[in-house]
Amino acid sequence: MCGIAVIVAPRSTGTAEAIDRMICAQAHRGPNGKRAWHSSVGACDIALGHNRLAIIDPSAAADQPMAARDGRAHIIFNGEVYNYIELGAELRAEGVSFETRSDTEVIQKALLRWGVGALSRFNGMWAIALLDVDRQRLLLARDRLGVKPIYRYYDESRRAWYFASEIKTILQGVGGRFRPNAMVLDRYLEQQQLDAQRETCFVGIESLPPGSWVEMDLSVAPPRTLDSKIFWSLPADPRPVTSDRALVEEVRSLVHDAVRLRLRSDVPVGLLLSGGLDSSVLAAAATQVLGGGGSLHTIGAVSGEGAYSEERQMDLVARHLGVNLHKVRMEGDPGALFSEVDRATQANDEPIGGLANVAHLKLMDQARDLGITVLLTGQGADELTCGYLKYLAFHVRQLVAIGHPVKAMRQVMEFARNGTVLRQFTLADARRYLPPSLRPARTDVRGPALRDASRPLELGLAGGGVTDRQALDLTRFSIPALLHYEDRMSMAAGREMRPPFLDYRLVELLQPLSVGYKLRDGWTKWILRAAFSDALPRDIAWRKDKQGFTTPEGLWVVRELRPAIDSMVAEPWLTADWGLVDRIAVQRRMGEYQRRWGTPNQMRAQDILGPILMERWARAFSAHLSA
Repeated sequence: MCGIAVIVAPRSTGTAEAIDRMICAQAHRGPNGKRAWHSSVGACDIALGHNRLAIIDPSAAADQPMAARDGRAHIIFNGEVYNYIELGAELRAEGVSFETRSDTEVIQKALLRWGVGALSRFNGMWAIALLDVDRQRLLLARDRLGVKPIYRYYDESRRAWYFASEIKTILQGVGGRFRPNAMVLDRYLEQQQLDAQRETCFVGIESLPPGSWVEMDLSVAPPRTLDSKIFWSLPADPRPVTSDRALVEEVRSLVHDAVRLRLRSDVPVGLLLSGGLDSSVLAAAATQVLGGGGSLHTIGAVSGEGAYSEERQMDLVARHLGVNLHKVRMEGDPGALFSEVDRATQANDEPIGGLANVAHLKLMDQARDLGITVLLTGQGADELTCGYLKYLAFHVRQLVAIGHPVKAMRQVMEFARNGTVLRQFTLADARRYLPPSLRPARTDVRGPALRDASRPLELGLAGGGVTDRQALDLTRFSIPALLHYEDRMSMAAGREMRPPFLDYRLVELLQPLSVGYKLRDGWTKWILRAAFSDALPRDIAWRKDKQGFTTPEGLWVVRELRPAIDSMVAEPWLTADWGLVDRIAVQRRMGEYQRRWGTPNQMRAQDILGPILMERWARAFSAHLSA
C-alpha cells in the first residue's frame, strides 16, 4: 500500500514543485520512500508522484514511478493485486519477461498487453495511474469495491487535473481555498453518512467511482470533464444453489482462498481479532492456510468498560486456534482518546465518524510498534451476510409488503426465542431508518447553509428488497465510509489493511443470495456460521450478541468527556460563522442528551459528537477552507 499523486496540465505550466508538495503531504502513506517523475507528453505537462510502503519485493528495483525498460510506459500504484503470481505466469507464457518480483511490474505489463480488460483479471485492491507515452494516454483505475482511494479535482484557472490518494494531497497541490460542501456535511450531521456520494466535504474534489477507469488523451489540452467507465458491478441475479451443503463448501473454500491470497507478503502479516464471528472466521482460515497458528500474530482492542469488552472471546479464539494475541488496552482516561481527535481528523481529511476511529488509529500505532506491516480485517462480512439488526427489520417489512405477515411474525419469533440481535434494538439507532413522522424529536443543530442544501438519502428499502439494500450498503451507505477510515487510520501509521471478505468472488456469490441463506432459524449470517462451525468454538461460531469496533462514547459524553465538551461548545465556532452549525442549538441538544440518558428515548452519542467533530474538522483544515 502506498500513495499516488498525478498532475496533468497544459505544457509549460510547471508541475515539478506542485507534485513535490503533494507527495510530502501524504508522506505517511509511504515510509519507505517518495519519488516523482515529470515530463511533457503531447500537449500536456504530466507529473507522477509516489510514496512507497514496500510490501511485495521491497528492493529498490520495485520503486515507483516504475518505467518500462523501453521507456514506453510509467506506472504508479497503490494497493495490492494478490494474484500477481498467477498473472505473471500467464504473461511469461506469452513471452513477456520481468525484471522485478513486484506486483507493480505485473500490473504494468498486463495493462500494456491486455488493455483495460486486464482490470477484470486482477484480484485485489488498487489505485493505478499508467502513462502510455507511445499512445499519449493516461489511464487511471480504481478497484471493484473502492478499497483504495483516488480523488480528483479540475482547476479552472490552471486548466489542470489533480489526482491523489488523499484529499489533503490535492489541497497542497492546488494551494487555494475550497468551500465546504454543505450537502455532504448535512448528510454527515443528520444521517451519519460520508462517502455515500462522489462529492467530498470540499467543493470540487470528488472520488473516482469504485470499479471504474478513465483515460485522458494527452495529445490535446486537458478536458474540463472526465467520464469514468465501469468495468465491474454487482451481479443482478444469484447463482443457482444445488444444496445447502454445496453452498457451505463453496463459501468455506472461497474464504480460505481469499485469505490465502491476502497472506502473500514479503513483510510481516497479522490479523485484527475482535472475538466476533467475522475476524474469528478469518483467523481460522489463516491458521488452516498456514498449517497452524503459531506464526499468525493477532491484535485485539480491549475496552476497560465491561459491557464493551470482548477480551473473553478473543482469548477463547486465540487458545482454540493457537495464535499469538497482542492486546491493546483502551481503558484509562477517555480524555486522552478525545485529545487524539485532531490527529485522527487530519488523517481522515473529513470529519471522523466517532471515537472508534481514534481507537482504530491507536490500534494501528500498536501494530507499527509490534512490527506488523500488513493486517487482515473482517470488513464486509456484515453487509454480505446480513449481520446487522436492520436487515431483519427490512426483511420483516418486505414480507409484510408482499403479503406474508404470518411468515414475517414467524421470523421475529425465531429471533426472539434465540435471544439474538433483537435485544440490541434501540430507538436511537433505528432513527435514521424511520420515516420523518416516526423519528424521536431532537433539536435541529444545523445552520442555514446546511438546511438550505439538505438532500437527505433514502436509507430504507426504497422500494427494493433486502438484497438490494445490501448492494447499497456495499456501494454507498456502509462499506465506502468504513473503508475510508480504515485506509486513513492505518496509513497514518504506515500499515496496510486487507479485507478478505471483499474478494470480488465472495461478493459476487454472497450479496445476491436469497435472504434465507443469511437470516435463518433465528440467526444472522447463517451461511458463514454454518461454513465455519467446525473450525471455531461453538460460543464463537454461534455467538448471539454482536459487538462492533466501538468505544463507550455514549457513557463518556455524560461523564468523563462532559467538561471538555461543555468548554468547547462555549467557544466561538468556525462552522457557526460559516452558517453550517447553530452553536446555541448544540448546547440545547446537549441538555436534551443529558436528560434522556438511560431512557428508551435516549439519543446516540453521535448526536452530540457529530457537530463537535465537524467543528474540529473545520479547525484542522481552516487554512484550506473558506466560507
